[in-house]
Amino acid sequence: MSPRTRALAVCSALVLALLAVAAFVPLPFSIAYPGPAANVLGKHKGEPVITVHGAKARKTSGELRMTAIVATGPEASARVTDVLKGWFRRDEAVMPRDAVYPVGDSTEEVAEHNAAQMKQSQDDAVEAALRYLHRSPKDVRVDLKLADVGGPSAGLMFTLGIIDTIDGDGAGHDLTGGRSIAGTGTITADGKVGPVGGVALKTQAAHREGAKYFLVPREECSDARANLPKDMRLIPVTTLTGAVDDLKALNSGGRVPSC
Repeated sequence: MSPRTRALAVCSALVLALLAVAAFVPLPFSIAYPGPAANVLGKHKGEPVITVHGAKARKTSGELRMTAIVATGPEASARVTDVLKGWFRRDEAVMPRDAVYPVGDSTEEVAEHNAAQMKQSQDDAVEAALRYLHRSPKDVRVDLKLADVGGPSAGLMFTLGIIDTIDGDGAGHDLTGGRSIAGTGTITADGKVGPVGGVALKTQAAHREGAKYFLVPREECSDARANLPKDMRLIPVTTLTGAVDDLKALNSGGRVPSC
């Protein structure tokens, strides 16, 4: 064996050894997947998602589906093979662990943080809906239950669900028009819709449940178009009023914006 051949063999062996080691080194990433897409107008795990006290609840048709992602836990290790596989699959996403779990290093801490965010999101959703309907929280109380889902991203869909349950489109019809409509977005008490992340996976979760329309925070339109199911339409929103107006226009055949 010539010196050059021996050198190449040694280098190749070192490279293979480094790749073998790298394959087992934990990386600071989480692998995310399409998660639940619960209908907030219906029941989840046997419990009504929306319960209204002090006002008559309408019998609704159609669906308003909140969407979420699930991800490998903060204590789980992502390997090179996991990351490479996730980059090439439509139903997986490789995300920096800090972006998925900005607070807490353990499953318990993350669960506590997500539960607190969900509670705040529900409180804001109720306030935003009652403000939109010009109802007093002294007279109308709304309970929201959605087991095993955390974080703030269901805010917009909770709010629309409350409005549809109490008032529909304001003219005696369903806000959904009987359609299956999904979406995501945070909500503030004064009705501003904010970004959430993971929207490309959330559109897949919505498609899995048969939704044809997806409400998305306007600034995340580009992300939502990635791997978008062919028969799904994206409707960009920035405010609660805008979202309600778009749904009414969809029902009446009016102009509805698209991403």
